[in-house]
Amino acid sequence: MGAEERSVDPAIKGLLKVSQSYETVWDRLDSQTPHCKFGLQGVCCRNCIMGPCRISQKTKFGVCGANEDTIVARNVVRAIAAGVAAHSDHARAVAILLAEIASGENQDYRIADPEKLKAVAGRLGLETQKELLVLAKEVAGVAMEDFGRQAEEALKFLKSYVPPQRLKRWQELEKNLYKQTAKKMGILPRNIDREIAESLHRTTMGVDHDPLSLLLQGVRTSLADGWGGSLMATELQDIIFGTPRVRAISTNLGVLSADKVNIVIHGHEPILSEKIVEMASHPEMERLAHEVGAEGINVVGICCTGNEILMRQGVPVAGNELHQEMAILTGAVEAMVVDVQCIYPALGKLAKCFHTKFISTSDRAKFPESLHIQFEEKNADEVARKIIETAIKAFPLRNKNQVNIPNHTSEAIVGFSNEALIDLLGGSLTPLIEAMISGDIKGVVGIVGCNNPKVKHDYHHTTLTQELIKRDILVIGTGCWAIAAAKAGLMRLQTQEISGPGLKKVCKALKIPPVIHMGSCVDCSRMLNLAGALAGYLKSDISDLPLVGSAPEWTTEKAMAIGTYFIASGIPVHLWPIPPVTGSQTVVKMLTEDINQSTK
Repeated sequence: MGAEERSVDPAIKGLLKVSQSYETVWDRLDSQTPHCKFGLQGVCCRNCIMGPCRISQKTKFGVCGANEDTIVARNVVRAIAAGVAAHSDHARAVAILLAEIASGENQDYRIADPEKLKAVAGRLGLETQKELLVLAKEVAGVAMEDFGRQAEEALKFLKSYVPPQRLKRWQELEKNLYKQTAKKMGILPRNIDREIAESLHRTTMGVDHDPLSLLLQGVRTSLADGWGGSLMATELQDIIFGTPRVRAISTNLGVLSADKVNIVIHGHEPILSEKIVEMASHPEMERLAHEVGAEGINVVGICCTGNEILMRQGVPVAGNELHQEMAILTGAVEAMVVDVQCIYPALGKLAKCFHTKFISTSDRAKFPESLHIQFEEKNADEVARKIIETAIKAFPLRNKNQVNIPNHTSEAIVGFSNEALIDLLGGSLTPLIEAMISGDIKGVVGIVGCNNPKVKHDYHHTTLTQELIKRDILVIGTGCWAIAAAKAGLMRLQTQEISGPGLKKVCKALKIPPVIHMGSCVDCSRMLNLAGALAGYLKSDISDLPLVGSAPEWTTEKAMAIGTYFIASGIPVHLWPIPPVTGSQTVVKMLTEDINQSTK
């Protein structure tokens, strides 16, 4: 596969052409091709040691007797549970940090948005007229209860944010399922950890073998993420680090500096990245950088932690998931600093070919050939300084002959939290509703997700986006899609000119691009929350609105969880590549027809 077939991004294509002696994700993909057909269809099982088993024309059942329907359904549910665990573990760290701030146990962080704290507390039914840290403690307490409450009742965050019609729909579905099947099958998540644990229990050999029962548990677990963990992470991060506001930023690998210490922050959790951004501007760090001959310190982001700091701090973003190796290949990165999720273990080996320090920081994520600097929230300032000093010391080791920074950047307008969007609308959703009723905006599509080297990098993200806005469809989204659209110049005001006439008129009046950056992958909850707000405003259900979701280059299990909670919330979803479910036509039908119809 040549550079032209691998990506539409000119920065990546140029680097691949001059860096052919280094192994990248595309080379490893080539070595794995063709992929196992049993895995692609979802009909392989290794949930016990009697196997692994696979279903074929020759062998219709696994050793235990499980058929293709059971095996495919179990694999789907395990993938959803893993995705929910990733996003919700992210949320847990933020909830714990908020509790530590409230108690005075952590002095390195503060509450940046008191008004958001009051707004969240009000949604949760808490009395807001009290001292700020007391209120923060109560909000953190509700969040942590949603991880572990044992009562048979739904998550407090879910009940506080879901529009009444949608909640009623789920409650009716639970009752109808019991009447029709005489089996107790729940939809409403009780606590986040419980649903993850129950999904793993049900999919253990010898437990649940009914594909409908299994898939409904997957739906329930996904809702613990969409209206629980992910929502919680977004809301609490806004409280601690500030609610994003509209701003312009620069994107793509050209944001790296030939003259400064380049620190790339990659991963998903802003607890670390926000602190590195803060400490990098400290006069002492600037002085140390000048002492080694650098003109300063340049912090840039990759992947979703890049989205977090660009939304709140205006930090440039070097790229999305498939840029992580490319950044090192520029030869200009002093430190690649990572926390959790979507980080290739191959980075350590690649960094050894350059002067780059590959620094891992999380006790949940260790990598081969990395320098581990343990990040502790209670000593955040000290750890951030140590990381930055490590990067500064690497600067004199840079080999100028290896430096090849692509001359590609693009400006993007970002920071569209729901609060910022409503401010632009004049404080009410009315203008957006009116534009949809009049037909100026024919619908809204939320595009999310990863990059997948099986798919031409960023091609589906950018092509789908352009085709939608031409048809007067507003595009909003998060994650690696958001970075792809930003790099392609689709988040500039000039993009209004390639939009359909109705969408163009609306965007010109609001002075916004027709392609809206709403944050990192946990911030899919912003889109869900916006859908809920629109439904609540109209006193209708989310399923009554012209909304669709898409993940056209998805990779991780998180996308399985996101897609499922969007479907369960009443929003049709498109995923590409095809999930590993085609080995069971029963499961395919349940996912594409039965569950979709049941949750509309």
